Amino acid sequence: MLARIDGPEAFSAAFGVSRETAFRLATYEALLRRWQRAVNLVAPSTVAEAWHRHFADSAQLAFLVPVWVKSLVDLGSGAGFPGLVLAIMLADRPNFRVRLIESDQRKAAFLREVSRQTGVPVDILPSRIECEETQASVGQAEAVTARALAPLDRLLELAVPLFGSETVGLFLKGREAAREIREARVRWRFDAELVGSVTEASGSVVVIRHLRRKRGK
Repeated sequence: MLARIDGPEAFSAAFGVSRETAFRLATYEALLRRWQRAVNLVAPSTVAEAWHRHFADSAQLAFLVPVWVKSLVDLGSGAGFPGLVLAIMLADRPNFRVRLIESDQRKAAFLREVSRQTGVPVDILPSRIECEETQASVGQAEAVTARALAPLDRLLELAVPLFGSETVGLFLKGREAAREIREARVRWRFDAELVGSVTEASGSVVVIRHLRRKRGK
């Protein structure tokens, strides 16, 4: 478990990021505070702890994204956690492309502003995940991420159109992750790995591979 991350210096020490990455994340955090006054981007009670609760929580996924991944899709991006944080953390990967799907137009506008001010390009799709047109435009991704979006069974329903044979899903979950995996197996076949969260003792990352729907489900 990481000690409490309370700013860019502590974040840099914990994750070993460059000064440029730390500066970009600090720019992001400042924009989050500013926009939060007008748009409910995150729970108000978490703003003061954003470095730990949101940035560090998202950043831990950067070490689980396989090195061969070039395309990542973040479902229900909200304020950009984890997708936009990963775009910043992995910005030096050649030809790495991140697409953020967020139907709330105000949140999508926030994502665009963070992308502009940090200089990290991302594709923002202001649409619902279930939209067939959105799914068709995205196609299959090499990695799919989500955080606090839906129970795993529902999350897999949303993600399956984006899964190919080698796609990896990285889903941040809480204390009920093991139960959600059991319940999801009623309708889905997949390989699952539970990785303990480095920011929250009761949290975990659910890593999903080889996702497919069970016949007749």
